[in-house]
Amino acid sequence: MPCLLELALLHPDPDDMDWLVPTSPQEVMTRLLRGMYDEVSASQRRVGSAVAAVEWYAGLGRRVRPAPSAGEGSAIRVLDGLARIQAAMDEATQACTTEVLTVQPGGIRREAELSEGLHRALALRGRGVRMRDLYTHVARHGQGLLTYLELMGDAVEARTLDEVIDRLILFDRTVAFIPANTDRTMALELRHPALIEYLVTMFERLWRLAIPLTAPLPDTGIEGISHREQSIAALLAEGHQDAVIAERLGISVRTCRAHIARLSETLGAASRTQLGVRIAQVGLDGPSRAAASTPLSVPGPESRTAR
Repeated sequence: MPCLLELALLHPDPDDMDWLVPTSPQEVMTRLLRGMYDEVSASQRRVGSAVAAVEWYAGLGRRVRPAPSAGEGSAIRVLDGLARIQAAMDEATQACTTEVLTVQPGGIRREAELSEGLHRALALRGRGVRMRDLYTHVARHGQGLLTYLELMGDAVEARTLDEVIDRLILFDRTVAFIPANTDRTMALELRHPALIEYLVTMFERLWRLAIPLTAPLPDTGIEGISHREQSIAALLAEGHQDAVIAERLGISVRTCRAHIARLSETLGAASRTQLGVRIAQVGLDGPSRAAASTPLSVPGPESRTAR
């Protein structure tokens, strides 16, 4: 009873104070959620204050330095809201003359999302701008992406990796856009030469590791285990949870768990702990292997070691 009173699930009966009566669920929920609502409101106010402070700080440079030349902006600019992000992207697209580099995380790209940026891509192609895009391997299965690449022709070259970094768009190696929050309603516009050089170097290294979209994914060299299951096995060996693995590989949690179930069945593992042992036994806990000349044998449930 003291617990029920403390949580306000019971309260004294106004007509007879010797009795306790239950509180209505709506009143209890309102009281319990009030504290969380206040915390969320306070966090939103802090975010707004931080954005305003950063923009004010960025404005100090414009007050003490000579006016920037045409086309030159702040080294780091915070773009708050989809409308401002879209306007800045359109401006960078119009000024671009040579090259666009992009990293597109996630899984299968939705056709609506691809159509949204198609007008910018077609404008770039019309000016002879070359584009290179990095996706996850999962994006290969999306018809929307294949249609987009067919429309763009040889103006776009696409490659894929097991997992990529967060979204990145680089125009002419002079201006870059990266997300500034998880829901991508804020972005950073970067023009600092050192930052741009760092991002270009990172992109080029990922590009060399990536597989052209027109080339098939390499065989794992292990009978019964697909390339995606090999990637999942490596992330499981690192101790990641299903949701994290799904996000990094651009697949749903449900799909991820289905692959884990097939992986357990193939390796003869009856539990997650045993699955970790089997993964190590067959060498799936390391980086992806090149296609082997002869497939490795998978240990059965009765086997203790891999052959």
